[in-house]
Amino acid sequence: MLSSRCVLAGEYGLRNKREIWRISLVLSKIRRAARELLKLEAKDPKRLFEDNALIHRLARIDQSFLERRLQTEVLKSELAESIHYARVLIGQRHTRVGKQIVNVPSFVVRLDSQKHIDFALTLPYGGGRKGRVHRKRAAAAAKKDAGGDEEEEE
Repeated sequence: MLSSRCVLAGEYGLRNKREIWRISLVLSKIRRAARELLKLEAKDPKRLFEDNALIHRLARIDQSFLERRLQTEVLKSELAESIHYARVLIGQRHTRVGKQIVNVPSFVVRLDSQKHIDFALTLPYGGGRKGRVHRKRAAAAAKKDAGGDEEEEE
């Protein structure tokens, strides 16, 4: 059991065992709700109402909650070279889901939001303002071009 937890932590870039326990807690709550619904009669209105939602949740267990985390999705979308670098990008507020900047690596991404993961718009990667060095080099190049034109005119 301990080795499987270490493998999960390494594969999905989890920081500590608390993150593994949190996922285990969510799964146990879903299983408990399923057991409670199965105890009810088939015609019970509560069972009829909550049954479909629970079926969708149980289907999501097969896909694995760890695969749905933002940290893993950033790696899959090739915004980061490694799972650890993906965690750094997220923690430094460099990623967004839709228009919302997200800085929580354990954020669970919905299927419809999966294609909207990208760099933040304020970053140079996302089309925002360029960095200090880039602006300095561009200014120097513009100055050189402007200075070169004056020499040709003389």
